[in-house]
Order: sequence, then C-alpha cells, then structure tokens
Amino acid sequence: MQNLTLTWQTAGGASAALFGAAYAVKRANRLPAATVLREAGTLLALFALWQLVGHLSLVSPDHALDRADWIHRTELRLGFPDEAAWQRAVTPHAWLIAASNYYYATMHFAVMIALLVWVFARHRERYSWVRTTVVLTTAACLTIQFIPVAPPRMLPGNGFVDVAAEYGQSVYGGAVGGVVADQLSAMPSVHVAWCVIVAVAVVKVARGPWRWLVVLHPLLTVFVVVVTANHFWADGLVAVALLLIAYLVQHAFSGWRSGGQGDAGGIREAEPQRTSVGG
Repeated sequence: MQNLTLTWQTAGGASAALFGAAYAVKRANRLPAATVLREAGTLLALFALWQLVGHLSLVSPDHALDRADWIHRTELRLGFPDEAAWQRAVTPHAWLIAASNYYYATMHFAVMIALLVWVFARHRERYSWVRTTVVLTTAACLTIQFIPVAPPRMLPGNGFVDVAAEYGQSVYGGAVGGVVADQLSAMPSVHVAWCVIVAVAVVKVARGPWRWLVVLHPLLTVFVVVVTANHFWADGLVAVALLLIAYLVQHAFSGWRSGGQGDAGGIREAEPQRTSVGG
C-alpha cells in the first residue's frame, strides 16, 4: 500500500508551473481560475517540502532510534500510558489492525484534501484562514523533522510491532516513482496536526449539530497512530502545540495589521457572524 507518487523535484516543478499559470491567467482577467491554480501550487509546494525533508537532515540519522527510545522512556517516567501496551491489547483483533493500517495510509491526505476543497468551494471567505493554518503548522512540523526521530514500530526491544509490515499494508516498504517514504520523521506527528486542523475548521465553519461528528476523526487518528506504532503520545502533543502557535501567530498578525482593533483576522474570517457558526 503506497500513498506517495511524486518526488520533491517533480512536485516543486509542478508547483512552479502552477504558479506561473496562475499569473498568466490572472493577467488575462480570469481571476477564479487563477485562484484555483495558485492554491494548487501552494499545496504542491508544501508537498515538495515534505518530500525534501525525507532526503535531508540537519544531523546524522544514526541516533534516530536512540531519540525514539528516550521519548518512550521519558513518557513512562512521566506516567503516560504505554503505547506498547495499547498495541498489545489490539493485535489479537486482526480486522481492527488491518482497518487501522488502512486508515493511517489513506485518511491523512484524503480528509485534508476534502476539507480544503469543501471550504474553497462553499466557504471561500474562510479558506485563507484554513490554508494558512495548514501551511504554518505543516512547515513548523517539517522543520523539526529535519532532526531524525524513529517511530515506535522500529523499537521491537521496547515491545512494539510493525503491524503494517506484518499485514502487507506498509506505506514504507518500497518506492513509487523512485520515492521512498521517510521513516525517521515521527516527531512531531503531521497526522495528528492535520486531523485537529480538520476538526477545528469544520466546527468553526459548518452549521448545525452534525458538524461535531468531525471530532471522531482526531480521536480515531490518535488511536490509529498509537496502535500501529507510528507515533508516540509526545509526537501528537508537540504537533498540537505547534498548531496552537500557528493560531496565535495568525491572531497576532491580524491584530498588527488592523492596528490592534477587533478580533484576529483568521478567527474573524472563520467566524464573520456569531450566528453563522452557532448552528
């Protein structure tokens, strides 16, 4: 099972081409088409950065396993639930492990793309807030990931099992188009960051009580990344902290632009009228 199809060079080139096309179309006064091309180029540029992190690092990958082991031991000393124990409780249920592997491999990108398309098409005035949150948070996560940290599944001595490899569902087992997914970018968890972004955006933008069902997505994602041994609790906590910083940065920047008057632009954009979000 693979979810990677582009190298960072291909994604970067495609992003540049889309930005160029957006500029040309804008000059032709086709503003809606230019906007679509620009946003597609932005997302491809972010994908290219993610791929680049898989090829570069600020330090040697030699101690990635040691860093992961330190995180696990530190969590246990602080009283966190042992992720290995959670995994052992689930492994007897083959259907649940297979479903968790599939959720991990497919829903990460699928749900985020669906969110961006929905907000862009149906709530354009709120789109820049959502997109900026995704870009800031992902870039912050990727910056930290230049320091290699192994995922729990690479620590069999700590009681973890690579269940995706055992079930033939690993996204890390081979290459597509010459791309091998980076296995040493576990800290922080972009999976967790994105699922929380999705939940917050839907709750802020949508109307009606059904929007709260989206909270199931981060709950399922956290469960999945733990029982598949792809992330520690700490990976998710750091990701959420970076997301909160991204929200604060947008709030501060909007306050600076408006001279300190009113709410943050991102929040104001996401909630132009209190009644429109209350449902």
